[in-house]
Amino acid sequence: MIFDCAIYREGHRSGTSEDPAKALAEARASDDAFVWIALHDPAPDEFDHVRKVFGLHPLAVEDALKAHQRPKLEVYDDSLFMVIKPVFYEHVSDTVSTGEVMVFLGDSFVVTVRHGEASPLPEVRRRLEADPERLRHGPTAVLHTVADATVDAYLEVATELGTDLEELEAEVFSPSDAGSRNTASRIYMFKRQVLEFRRATVPLTVPLTRLAGGTGGPAVPFVDEGARPFFRDVNDHLTRVNETVENLDRLVSDILSAHLAQMGVRQNDDMRRISAWAALAAVPTLLAGIYGMNFTHMPELRFYWSYPVVLGVMIVLDVLLYRGFRRRGWL
Repeated sequence: MIFDCAIYREGHRSGTSEDPAKALAEARASDDAFVWIALHDPAPDEFDHVRKVFGLHPLAVEDALKAHQRPKLEVYDDSLFMVIKPVFYEHVSDTVSTGEVMVFLGDSFVVTVRHGEASPLPEVRRRLEADPERLRHGPTAVLHTVADATVDAYLEVATELGTDLEELEAEVFSPSDAGSRNTASRIYMFKRQVLEFRRATVPLTVPLTRLAGGTGGPAVPFVDEGARPFFRDVNDHLTRVNETVENLDRLVSDILSAHLAQMGVRQNDDMRRISAWAALAAVPTLLAGIYGMNFTHMPELRFYWSYPVVLGVMIVLDVLLYRGFRRRGWL
């Protein structure tokens, strides 16, 4: 659905229109105006009308409708198409949720398409409308603010995940066995979240590098060259996020390895204890088995003290074995 269709002139919102074609014509009639259309999970027929009005490329439209795209930047004849994946942290479930934002930039227009609830667009619009000086730069200001807000959210999510990882690490190395139940599954689920986070942050480096002019190629069309330093600043923040994500991924792998090693050591301790108790039970079983064979000619069968002597031998041997196992740490 079309969430909002507004015309901005000299950094101020000058009106709202229900007809995208009329809004675009009005914006192009002035040198300092542009139209911003925001769509949320649009239907194909609804988006087809927007495509015809703004001359959007069919391949970009297909990507915007299907969603589930990697962050990227594509340049067409009449527009610029960029995909950004916002990430937000759910405090209730301690998980990350992702969405998708597609931005079309062209002559005097910007079209934003969002999928899912995780989106910075409402806050971006409020921020820009409260800052006319920034909004004077037109569609470029919208693209920069969307990217900046998304990367700022990345930093917050990375901080939250770092806190969760510290708690998980403390649980793994806790001496209490109660905290180790389902620890392996929690570590694995945390690693899945880091991987999902990484899929959103790492591919975004290439588009931001192009927008910042770091590739050495020609300037990106429909984007003011004066905005390159601002995109470079966003790209620097993204680099910090990617380094943090890389560290999180490496640390969670190390924690998983440490947990599996602890489980292996714990299982070896259990096997040693089981083996020690089995050895203690084997000595009296052996002696009782020998003297329980009921042969006619066996030594000490008619000796008066045979029974207490055999019991004493069993006890002495078990005591010696027990002390030996205790010294070795098996019991």
